[in-house]
Order: sequence, then C-alpha cells, then structure tokens
Amino acid sequence: MRTPIVAGNWKLNMLSADAKALAMDLVPLVGASETVEVVVCPVFTVLSPVSDTVSGSKIEVGGQNCYTQQSGAYTGEISPEFLKDAGCQWVIIGHSERRQYFEESNAFLNEKVHFALNSGLKVMYCIGETLEQREGGTMEDVLRAQVTEGLAGLEGAGFDKLVVAYEPVWAIGTGVVASPEQAEDAHKFVRGVLDETFGTAVADAMRIQYGGSVKPDNANELMSQPNVDGALVGGASLKANDFSVIVQASASTVA
Repeated sequence: MRTPIVAGNWKLNMLSADAKALAMDLVPLVGASETVEVVVCPVFTVLSPVSDTVSGSKIEVGGQNCYTQQSGAYTGEISPEFLKDAGCQWVIIGHSERRQYFEESNAFLNEKVHFALNSGLKVMYCIGETLEQREGGTMEDVLRAQVTEGLAGLEGAGFDKLVVAYEPVWAIGTGVVASPEQAEDAHKFVRGVLDETFGTAVADAMRIQYGGSVKPDNANELMSQPNVDGALVGGASLKANDFSVIVQASASTVA
C-alpha cells in the first residue's frame, strides 16, 4: 500500500503574519495525520516561521523551487542547503509554471532533481500536458518525455525520496478539473512509463499525486482512484479547512 501524500503549494501568496496564522490553523487539523503524509510549501521568505510553527507536528515543509548550486554568484536563486536551513524536507521541481514562465527544460529539471536528492531533500517532480497537447494527441508523448528525461539516471534509493505529481496544465488554477477517469488514465499511463523505464518495483512503489483545481467537493472521487496517491493542492491549500478535507479524503482511501 502506497502512503498518500497531500502537499499544499502556496505559490506567491501569504505574507508572514498570514502564513503563520494558516500554519497554526493546520496543526490541529492535520498535524497528527498517521495515514497521509502532509507537506506545505510556502514562499521562501516565510519558510522559517512556518517551519517553526509546525514543529512538533507531522506536517513537513517544502520549498517551491531550488537551483543546482549550493552557493555562489547566483543572484536570485536558492539552494537545497538554504532550504534545509529554513526547515525544509521537500522541494517542488518542474511545476508547470516553472516550465511555462521560466522555460525550464526536462534536461535542466533532471539536473535539479539529482542535485536536490543528492543534497538530502525529498522531491515532488511535476509533469503535465497543456490543453493543446491533449487535444492534439501528443499528451502521452509529452508525459513520457517528462518522465524519462526528467528522471534519467535516477536509481536505487533516489526513487524512495521522490514523488511524481501529475498536473494537467489546463486544470491548474482554472477551476476546470480532470474527471476522475481522466486522472486515473493519466496516472496509469505514467505508472506504465515508470515500469518500462525503471522497472516494476519502482513503478509499483512510486506515489503519483494529482494536481489541478483539487477542492473539497471533488477530492473524494479523485483520491479514490487506484493510481492516485494524494494531491498537490494550489488554491484550496490556502484555506485550512479546505485543505484538511482533502487530507481526510486521501486518508479515507487507506482507512
């Protein structure tokens, strides 16, 4: 049985006071979760206060991005060492917004994945197709390339510290959500690519999150799909009660 993982990607939201207040609200709601791994990913400037706030609970903290150097003349970047120093156990790599707005390629993301894992962070590696790619019949080619190129060279224990997050770009922040059947089909395909590329043991053990307008009213159906192992949540993660409902939906699949 794969342990579900539900992560909140707060994106570019929440100044310090609001971030700490949200973290405080989450601790009694999801901070004792035994059956679901819970992660929050705030903006860099509030990582330390959020980490301090959830300390002692089971909530883990992640960064939203990182670079491939630990230190040096890399203005505006942040490294795994700085994330760990701020209390992070996780980092998100390859989010569609990084791919789209900052033109991060599969090859560059592969460097990031290796560097973050080798630096002691756990990684949520994001993949997903645009609406044009889905409607144009290239969705599977896109997902296959993102998996095989983005995770190339990974082996052994590295997979134990990795989660794949499938996020159809057309469903992120749009209010449009993939149907449970669409989500399951995509997750099943991705698991098949993992099987072909890295072997059955890796594929069977890999947790694949769904992301894309996940909300309390659709969480149960999405989380109940056999190949959906939790969620990477955007807007709904900014409301403690909404996020906790999604965590509870994931917990119900292993109850």
